[in-house]
Amino acid sequence: QVRLVESGGGLVQPGGSLRLSCSVPESIFSRDFIGWFRQSPGKQREGVARITPNGLTRYSDSAEGRFTISKNVVERTVTLQMDYLKLDDTAVYYCAAGRFDSDNPAVFNSWGQGTQVTVSS
Repeated sequence: QVRLVESGGGLVQPGGSLRLSCSVPESIFSRDFIGWFRQSPGKQREGVARITPNGLTRYSDSAEGRFTISKNVVERTVTLQMDYLKLDDTAVYYCAAGRFDSDNPAVFNSWGQGTQVTVSS
């Protein structure tokens, strides 16, 4: 296991935007699927978006059309741009790395510490 590091959470009003960044160790950046997950109190951790080793993207239904995942090869970061944020986007957001193309958090074996995103008026 290796450790990923998230940054960029915070407080935003409904309809606003936030950008989350995940720093990924060199040993796995080009090899693994990198995903963003979120968990709010009383709910299970859920997949939001992920990017494949060759740059293809996948989104949950709730994220499609509002969030964009991308990777920066030079900086070895994976970014989640979140636009048109809603109240129920409030959660702790985690990035994770794994060897399978899945939205199941159980198959991702390297995680970050999480960053809080709060959408509130």
